[in-house]
Amino acid sequence: MTQGAGQEPVVRTATLRDFRVPPYAQVPMNAPSPHPGNVAVGDEPPEGYTPTERDLPVINRGDTVQVQTVQEARPAGESGPGPLYVVGDVHGYLDELLAALCAQGLVDADGRWTAGNARLWFLGDFTDRGPDGIGVIDLVMRLSAEAAAAGGYCKALMGNHELLLLGAKRFGDTPVNSGAGTATFQAAWLLNGGQKTDMERLQDVHLQWMARLDAVVEEDGHLLMHSDTTAYLDYGSTIEDVNDTVHAILTRNDADECWDLFRKLTKRFAFRDEGGAQAVRELMATYGGRRVVHGHSPISYLLGEVGSEEGEDAARPAVDGPHVYAEGLAIAMDGGVTMAGKLLVVQLPLRD
Repeated sequence: MTQGAGQEPVVRTATLRDFRVPPYAQVPMNAPSPHPGNVAVGDEPPEGYTPTERDLPVINRGDTVQVQTVQEARPAGESGPGPLYVVGDVHGYLDELLAALCAQGLVDADGRWTAGNARLWFLGDFTDRGPDGIGVIDLVMRLSAEAAAAGGYCKALMGNHELLLLGAKRFGDTPVNSGAGTATFQAAWLLNGGQKTDMERLQDVHLQWMARLDAVVEEDGHLLMHSDTTAYLDYGSTIEDVNDTVHAILTRNDADECWDLFRKLTKRFAFRDEGGAQAVRELMATYGGRRVVHGHSPISYLLGEVGSEEGEDAARPAVDGPHVYAEGLAIAMDGGVTMAGKLLVVQLPLRD
């Protein structure tokens, strides 16, 4: 089912003529900077590539706002569910995650749960690009147990990078069918910032944990999901149906079927342009909730124009908090930690 831990990543370029794997993807990687997932490849990115740096198109709609969040103290003796927090894309940045959780009072200086009955949701993408993806997963798994013991919970959603890492481990360089020709999970994982050290440390417990993550949940009127896409609608008419379908696909362990799931949940920007608010309403009409909260697409690319006709990068907008857009119906949570941005941990609901 899996490749042996520590096995060197291999890309058989003979099967990837339509994938255009760059030279760096054909040799082992040692988590350098810049991360390979931030490198533009040619004029047209290959199937399975998740753009993050120059190649993300952006617009400035003028109807969006960033929200500074303030942690609210819970009255002493109050019963019922604790405050609700969400975490954006982490991508292996363990130190930044611990600092952000500590700043919100969720963990102490040693990274131990200190938030009592608080509720914490991670929106996915724990690995790739950053230095310690497995360390991030280990932390989330441990916090889940500690939070439950304290009367709260720490839970996580399935991101496209969880699907990518699962695929790379299970299927390696087995060719899969894609709209752009032949591809492999191994090549896509490397192309999107896969780290050799993560693959070496990946264990069955990590694989089982990732494969069991839900794709969509609803909490206190917030529809939580990783990707800003309506592709979730392809997998069921209820939240339970979507999660059951995703789990069934991963259980069947079919490379082509898993690739199609990864490809669809890598789509983005469904809520950003004209008609974005209607796309959010369509999701909420099907699954419930009053706002969609997602990660996946970096906020800096939803705030203003980046780049110029000469190809020079303009100053990237600073990210100080979550991004509310689509007529106030969507909240973006990817602060762009992989691009020297901010790893966001915020309390819901936002006060805007």
